[in-house]
This record gives sequence, structure tokens and C-alpha cells, in this order.
Amino acid sequence: MEFAYLAAGLGAGITAIGAGVGIGLIGKSAMEGSARQPEAANDIRTSMIISAALIEGVALFGEAVCAILAFK
Repeated sequence: MEFAYLAAGLGAGITAIGAGVGIGLIGKSAMEGSARQPEAANDIRTSMIISAALIEGVALFGEAVCAILAFK
């Protein structure tokens, strides 16, 4: 049972790191795209926000699974 807390903590940490890396890569790509084509900045920003929201949703789901495993 004590390993469940360790596994949940590691899972939550990995989930947070993965979400941070994913959103960082999206931001980097969006900035490069906006710099290359300033006229498409609004479309790029919209796509970036949607992608970041999807990544955050998956990260939240991962965090919830870890919490359920920890307190089961």
C-alpha cells in the first residue's frame, strides 16, 4: 500500500513535466510561425490555445488518475 503513494506521486510528477514540455514546444513553434508569417498570427494563436487546452485536459486526467490510485 505504501508503494501506491510513491507511484501516484511519480505519476503526477511525470504528468506535470510532460504537460510543461508539450506546452513549451507549442509556444516555441507558435512564436517561430508568427515571426515567419506575421499575417497568420491570429490563426496560429488560436491553434496554439486549442492545443494547449487539450494538453492541459490530458494532464488533468492523468493527475486525477494518480489521485484515485493514491487514495484507493
